[in-house]
Amino acid sequence: MDNCSVLVGSLCRQPEHSESPAGIPHSVLVLEHRSMQQEAGLQRQVYVRIQVVATGTEFQPITRKLTLGDTLKVTGFLSRHQSRSGQAKLVLHAQRIEQIS
Repeated sequence: MDNCSVLVGSLCRQPEHSESPAGIPHSVLVLEHRSMQQEAGLQRQVYVRIQVVATGTEFQPITRKLTLGDTLKVTGFLSRHQSRSGQAKLVLHAQRIEQIS
């Protein structure tokens, strides 16, 4: 897993589950991350809400038992997705999901 991104956050929306025409399961999660970070010698409050896509059968056991407020550590890669309306957004594609609480 070269060039991975790691994000720890709370599940802020109930996961959505679907299946591709080829029968590949997909789960869409939304994580909310809040923390204090050091930047230029000052404390900065950080907040982000990001969509996480988990594709494949290996994610189904964990994504199906998640509930709102669960804390997760997601490792994966970032990609740009474009909606049907043409709006671009950043999405984290999960390669590993760990439930912390």
